[in-house]
Amino acid sequence: MYKYLVLALALCFTPLLAEEEKDKPAGPFARHTIDLGVVVSDLEKSLAFYKGVVGMTELDGFKVGGDFPKKVGLTDGAGLDIHVLVLGEGEDATKLKVMQVKSQKPAKTLKQRHIHTQTGFSYLTIFVTNVDAVLERAKKAGVKPYAQSPQRLPEGLPQDVCLLMLKDPDGNFVEIVGPLTKKLKNSK
Repeated sequence: MYKYLVLALALCFTPLLAEEEKDKPAGPFARHTIDLGVVVSDLEKSLAFYKGVVGMTELDGFKVGGDFPKKVGLTDGAGLDIHVLVLGEGEDATKLKVMQVKSQKPAKTLKQRHIHTQTGFSYLTIFVTNVDAVLERAKKAGVKPYAQSPQRLPEGLPQDVCLLMLKDPDGNFVEIVGPLTKKLKNSK
C-alpha cells in the first residue's frame, strides 16, 4: 500500500516539477534580466526620483552587515542598507538596488556631461509606455529634461519612438524611451 501511495504522489508532482523546469531560462543564466546597484549621495532624493519621476516601485530591501561586505570587496567595512526598486512585476522584473554607503571615504560624484565622459556603465535605459507621463512627473518634481530632449529617434530607427534624457540627483543619465510625446507627434 505504501509503495502505491508514494507512486501516486510522485505522479501527481511530476507535472509540477516539469512546469517549473520549463520556466527556467535555457543556457548558463538563471534569469533573463540583470540587477544593477547604484551608490547615491542622497538616498531620499534618489528614491524620490526613481519612484516619483521614473515610476519604479519599491520592494522590501535588505541589509548586509558584519564582515561580509568587506570580505567580498563591496565596501571598506561599511554595512549596506539596500533599497530595491523594480520595473514590472515577477521574479524576472529588472531591479535597481539603491544605496547610500556611510563610509570613512565618501563616494565621489563625477560631473558627467555626456555618456562618454567616463568609462564604465554610463546610463540606464528604461522603456515606458507613456513618455508624456514621465515628463509630467519630472516637471512636478522639478526635474528638467537634459539638453534638447525629448527627441524623435533618428532616421533609420523607429519614427514613432522618442528618447527623453534625464539626470538623477547624482547626475547619472537615465534614458527614457517610449512612444512619441504629444508635442513631437504634432511637430512633424
